[in-house]
Amino acid sequence: MLKLYHWEPNANSGKPMLALAEKGVSYESHYVDLLQLDQHRPEYLRINPDGTIPTMVHGERILTESTPMMEYIDEVFEGPPLRPREPKERWRMRWWMRFFDAYFGPSLSMIGWSVFVGPAMRQRDPRELEAAIQRIPLESRRVAWRKAMFNEFTPEELAESRRRIEFATTVLEEHLARYEWIAGGSFSLADISGFNLGYALPFTQPERCNETRTPNIMRWLRSIAARPATRETWKKSRTAFAQRFAALCQEG
Repeated sequence: MLKLYHWEPNANSGKPMLALAEKGVSYESHYVDLLQLDQHRPEYLRINPDGTIPTMVHGERILTESTPMMEYIDEVFEGPPLRPREPKERWRMRWWMRFFDAYFGPSLSMIGWSVFVGPAMRQRDPRELEAAIQRIPLESRRVAWRKAMFNEFTPEELAESRRRIEFATTVLEEHLARYEWIAGGSFSLADISGFNLGYALPFTQPERCNETRTPNIMRWLRSIAARPATRETWKKSRTAFAQRFAALCQEG
């Protein structure tokens, strides 16, 4: 049985979750609670020594990194294709997935960690948090978690993230004024990637993403939220992310 170790259907975890749902592939769901640092516990590190989520186990194969994981899912499993056949559209799909991963995603993540993850973690004993940081295998993740847990993001870092979000939202709005979907004429992995980053924008960035300023993004978000696979996937949510998704659906 295919196994997927994931957190919320949000950002990285949501990408393989939604890709599998769109393909109609059933899997054994293992919820790894990021807020409880389950991804750094010994039992999970035996599966993924890097302590990152998501992780997919398919037979003898252990796959990490959510974006290539989506391409693996589309390649290996039967179901509706999630990559365009036309070379220009497939290039466009990959261009936008790279943009989401390297530019838009990290900035949204920093803001999210500063206003959601960090405050949730700071309810705990600082000594417990410090011990938890020391268990994180990857140095880059230790640095990121320390900043989030102890509110160490600088004003300059947060300002740059907000600037990038402003730019990325503008670029995405202009793109979706020309195309129904990210790649062009068909729903693809790029839409899955972008939706997992952007579905909460109307609620977390209402001054940047709203009916007046970004009508094309709003149309695109609602179109994806209305898909049966998306609705089924978000039933697995256990946090406030579920409320944001429900609000998006109600607005539609």
